[in-house]
Amino acid sequence: MAKKKKETSTSSLTEDLSQVLADSINTKVGKGKKQMAYFLNGTGNDDPSSIMGWVSTGSSMLDLAISNRPNGGLPVGKIVEVMGMEQSGKSLLCAHIIKSTQEQGGVGVYIDTEASLDTRFLNAIGVDTNKMIYIPIDTLEDVWATVENAVIKFREKNPNKILSIIVDSQSAATTAAELETDFTRDGFTTEKSIINSKALRKITNLIYKQKVLLVVTNQLRDKVGAMAFAEKYTTSGGKALQFHSSVRLLAKNVSKIKEDVNGVEQIVGRETEVMVKKNRCGPPERKIRYEIYYDSGIDDNSGLFAMLKKYKVLKGGGAGWYTYGNIDVETGEIIEEKFQGANGFHELVNTRPDIKQLMYEDICDKYIMKYQHEIEDFSRDVDAIEKEEVNGE
Repeated sequence: MAKKKKETSTSSLTEDLSQVLADSINTKVGKGKKQMAYFLNGTGNDDPSSIMGWVSTGSSMLDLAISNRPNGGLPVGKIVEVMGMEQSGKSLLCAHIIKSTQEQGGVGVYIDTEASLDTRFLNAIGVDTNKMIYIPIDTLEDVWATVENAVIKFREKNPNKILSIIVDSQSAATTAAELETDFTRDGFTTEKSIINSKALRKITNLIYKQKVLLVVTNQLRDKVGAMAFAEKYTTSGGKALQFHSSVRLLAKNVSKIKEDVNGVEQIVGRETEVMVKKNRCGPPERKIRYEIYYDSGIDDNSGLFAMLKKYKVLKGGGAGWYTYGNIDVETGEIIEEKFQGANGFHELVNTRPDIKQLMYEDICDKYIMKYQHEIEDFSRDVDAIEKEEVNGE
């Protein structure tokens, strides 16, 4: 009697073949370079989407919109582009990024191609300028060479500290060829594109899996020949920065903030809107609004207040009164706080950080997007708990 052949499941055969393929790739290629292949099993730091850390933008709501998780921000180990028209708060965001980096014990490097940095303002928002490295640079070639050198040297000395490098801005940097000639020669935009393409191919892999955040600001320019229904603005320097950036932020002014100062109405700040134009850490196309004050920077409370009203976490009443209600999980106590207008909200959250934390958690529950498999897993967990409770009864 002939022996019956042992059946092999399709799934196990696929796993065996996958392992053979991975093992065959894990060989030395080129000049001693080892090509790595592995399975994305969600453990360790092998997942290319895993983030080495987060650096705040100064706005907790913008941090939430970018990272799609509580207490997030900009992803360490990635490239971020901040673009906008003049006076849209690009450099201010960079200053808050430096501040957040220092608060985590990291080092901030500010590469300035515009010769416009104001140290008094940096000190006003809490940046320790004595510990921030400032580098004025003219040419784009020197910008990328400095970035590369800073990453390599810092990685050798401090591999566990966060390094945030700001390039403010790419569009203001000239090129070596442009610097050496007169104003009649054309074609410098093409040169910038070529330089950026070469540099970013190296730098993207250089900071990958390192505790390095690279933030590059860019100015918007009119898009020549744009149709009425198309985007009116573009950025200079080619497409390389757009492609290599994991996050792209578009900032624009919304309105001016006026207050009475010594009996005279003056403009003391502005409301700003930031769109997450591109995002590899969460959903894109999200918009956040917050207020900027010229003497103190981003007002984080204003962004939270706007989101609480937008998602109807606050119950509105007459004459600008609002009510916030919640339940203390630990004590079971019912919390109800009333306040009037923006000034009342600021006073409440500044004196009651516990209430502010509850408000933030409420927004996280409503705002964070859950992916489909997470929803299904959550539903199965709820069903299992309900069955256990029924059986227990």
